[in-house]
Amino acid sequence: MSTATLSAPVSGGLTGVVRSEIRKILTTRLWWIMGLSLMGYMAFMAAMMAFALTYEPAMTGMTEDVTAPQAREIATSIYTLAPAFGYVFPLIVGAISVTAEFRHQTITPTLLAEPRRSTVMGAKLISALPVGLVIGLLGSITCWAVGAGTIAIMGGETFAFTGETLRILVLSAVTLAIWTMVGVGFGAVVPNQIGSIIIVLAFTQFIEPIARMAISQVEKIAGAAKFLPGAAGEALAGGSFYGTIAPMGMLSWWQGGLVLVAYALVFSLIGLVTTFRKDVG
Repeated sequence: MSTATLSAPVSGGLTGVVRSEIRKILTTRLWWIMGLSLMGYMAFMAAMMAFALTYEPAMTGMTEDVTAPQAREIATSIYTLAPAFGYVFPLIVGAISVTAEFRHQTITPTLLAEPRRSTVMGAKLISALPVGLVIGLLGSITCWAVGAGTIAIMGGETFAFTGETLRILVLSAVTLAIWTMVGVGFGAVVPNQIGSIIIVLAFTQFIEPIARMAISQVEKIAGAAKFLPGAAGEALAGGSFYGTIAPMGMLSWWQGGLVLVAYALVFSLIGLVTTFRKDVG
């Protein structure tokens, strides 16, 4: 997309800016590369975890003779692997949708086309939702298909076509869509693209998982682990792999959703009053 195109006035108010932001995302290869990468990662994770939990349920503290509720818990933990482990992919898509503008200096024509920086920030958040939802559906359906297939091969109960499983898949996709919004907000806070990606990877793969396990072991502050972003995302999706291997409390689904949206909005507000307030050129 040329600078001349970006600098043209955007018509239609917020709706026009949202359409422009969606076009920016879709005209790059990042979103579908991340979607395919998420599918590959989830296929591997779902097959591995489904095999491990079905073959050796004792590793989660269950008895060898798995009861129906325990079998459902195993299936749920497999079907929610995308929001438990795969949220890094939509998070990066959201972050790069902002950081790429600063890296390639397209933020200047963007703000010339729409000088109201709050409108640009809002449009980036809104445009992240449908893109994140597509990525989320790819990851969630992959977990379901590969996970259910592996459980069935192992002779376990899949619960693959129940209303509860459908609800889990939908909420998992919604969770990953909101994670894309969180990425937009975080990219606004840390506009350096390399720095932003490094922090995202470090936090999602090491810092939060370790923090959740550590905090949950300290009785006085154990409840705080529920409000970490990854835990909130799992609560919204309706299942927690971490909770299966190390039981800990979870928020209700709507509370998890509100907490995750709050992270997106707080990051966005911080980015709006810091990064987006600076003069660009």
